[in-house]
Amino acid sequence: NKNPRINSKGMNTSAVLGFANSIIDVLKNENPTHIGVAFDTFAPTVRSVDFTAYKANREAMPEDIATNLPYIDRLIRGFNIPILAVDGYEADDVIGTLAKKAEAEGFQVFMVTPDKDFGQLVSDNIRMYKPPRMGNKAEILGVKEICDRYGIERPEQLIDILGLWGDASDNIPGVPNVGEKTAIKLIREFGSVEELLRNTGS
Repeated sequence: NKNPRINSKGMNTSAVLGFANSIIDVLKNENPTHIGVAFDTFAPTVRSVDFTAYKANREAMPEDIATNLPYIDRLIRGFNIPILAVDGYEADDVIGTLAKKAEAEGFQVFMVTPDKDFGQLVSDNIRMYKPPRMGNKAEILGVKEICDRYGIERPEQLIDILGLWGDASDNIPGVPNVGEKTAIKLIREFGSVEELLRNTGS
């Protein structure tokens, strides 16, 4: 952070301020009927047990953010917003599960996140809401936006693209020598990993 917000006690409160601004923006501009904030817990996750290299290369959480977490927790509770966390699962899993359950109940769902992985969950009733950042306006991504971004027919094809591409930030290996462009090209051509494999010489 090039312009940290420091309080009178010398604590960097930038993360609290950023989070507060995001919450206020959503509440004021979107007026949701229901809202929750999902967090990871400190318990081992299903993925880290099954795949020990998962996120093994992740750097520790920056100290400024770590010291802000208790205040962010109090901020959320002050807004009377439920905190959603399940031992053994990541916040992403909680968001995805609740999005699909809410969709089944007839809700229009907005997953507030900038994470590209959530694009695979987008449907007619589930959208990504990328919060305003660096002077940019909030961005809402639906089926058309996700399909246009990757040149695919259905958002769930993003699962196959991400599988081929891998994810360096999570330490997930993709197919050797396959990056984003090649992964997109292969799924555009074959439609799925299964169809790609059927057309691959043994």
